[in-house]
Amino acid sequence: MRETASNALAAYRAVNVAGTRHLAEQAVALGVKRLVCLSSVKVNGENTEAGARFAHNDKPMPEDAYGISKWEAEQALQEVSARTGLEIVIVRPSLVYGPGVKGNFRRLLRLAASGAPLPFGAIRNRRSLAGLDNLVDLLIRCVEHPAAAGQTFLVSDHHDLSTPALIRRLARALGKSPRLLPVPPSVLRLAGRITGRAAEVERLIGSLQVDITHTREVLGWTPPVSVDEGLHATAAWYLHRQ
Repeated sequence: MRETASNALAAYRAVNVAGTRHLAEQAVALGVKRLVCLSSVKVNGENTEAGARFAHNDKPMPEDAYGISKWEAEQALQEVSARTGLEIVIVRPSLVYGPGVKGNFRRLLRLAASGAPLPFGAIRNRRSLAGLDNLVDLLIRCVEHPAAAGQTFLVSDHHDLSTPALIRRLARALGKSPRLLPVPPSVLRLAGRITGRAAEVERLIGSLQVDITHTREVLGWTPPVSVDEGLHATAAWYLHRQ
């Protein structure tokens, strides 16, 4: 989230596009029949409006360098598939969490564990999450299921949470009492702009929801691990490493 490359898009393209294309070409040469690509919901966009959800067949609208490179990687794979017959499955997960999590989610863990007052009590957003166990289970299904070839799947725990609800559940799993202050979202956005962290703030107070109806219907898949089970496993890992 804090780019250091002078040309972030070129750096991402070198790995996510050229690297993915090369991997697909080598897979074909070795006789691999199907390649499952772990892409990103960022291909769909950065946020959703209230009550709306990203769908698997929405027009891609990536906004940052990472999302653009992931969309271009998907297109590169489709080109290889059309030319060689390699079966391609695209998986776009929402925010992935679990033992070993990094980024914003790990910061939330640290904040929830601190017991400090947090300014998110007035947030009324909704975020789709994808627990690591659920993501792995879906990837295995995509490898094995005959109907997966040529499809694009979104994945989540099928239980969206607001940021305050997420913090409360994390705090309980960590054995803490959450303290949430009702600071207006407009104030938080202003603070984000002043501190140069507008994108990070938006990830905490904005909405990003995905519709996994297509995933469930085509693959006959249901997330095997509930969001609370996933959060407890993540909290247990965090506590163990302290």
